[in-house]
Amino acid sequence: MARERAKLVVGNWKMHGRIEQNAPLLTEVAAGASALQDVGVGVCVPFPYLAQTQALLADSIVRWGVQDISAHAQGAYTGEVAAEMATDFGATYAIVGHSERRAYHHETPELVGAKARRALDAGVTPIVCLGETLDERECDATERVIGAQLEAVLLMLSEEQAARIVIAYEPVWAIGTGKSATAAQAQNVHAFVRSKLAEKGATIAHVPLLYGGSVKPDNAQELFGQADIDGGLIGGASLKSQDFLAICQAAQTVLQ
Repeated sequence: MARERAKLVVGNWKMHGRIEQNAPLLTEVAAGASALQDVGVGVCVPFPYLAQTQALLADSIVRWGVQDISAHAQGAYTGEVAAEMATDFGATYAIVGHSERRAYHHETPELVGAKARRALDAGVTPIVCLGETLDERECDATERVIGAQLEAVLLMLSEEQAARIVIAYEPVWAIGTGKSATAAQAQNVHAFVRSKLAEKGATIAHVPLLYGGSVKPDNAQELFGQADIDGGLIGGASLKSQDFLAICQAAQTVLQ
């Protein structure tokens, strides 16, 4: 049965890639994605490869983006990349608030909110990441942590702006560990996020909610079949075209 919301699968290459390796990966993903219906496909690549990605994906259905953007529009911020710079290369998405940025770069919830707002101002769709650590989950603090992370972003956005974001729930304990939340665990958090969004406005309740954290071809269909999971933010598996396309196909399958 067709579902009300389309699916979205976005690859996060993290700090991987080389020019020679990127070309076949992007070309194969573009070719495989052409057969999909009602499934959006994207890749978020390291900044140096934006021009190559734009050139190889320009005539495909696959959209591209960046893994972070500055909270500032321009200025004396050495090492920062502005959202407007990403749009010069046709970027559609910007990941903001990934757990690795929060942990290694000490990004606060308020900074994540500022980055989301800056992305929207530039016409870029922010993929806002939320997630709890294993200790927080074991202390039954998941909803408190996720709720606070989400609220910090929503406080900086109007209802119209919030309706244009994408949210990715990525339990920190499942990222790159080979451990994935069970479909039921993921659905419970997604349902909680959906309820918090609905409190802010009816249009916001329907923003895409993605799951990330060791998504693989063999667990993607069960995850994507949950009522409130609209797709995935894919890490390691996005570096292998066969695996990434199999995950995209899983999103297509649950829509049929």
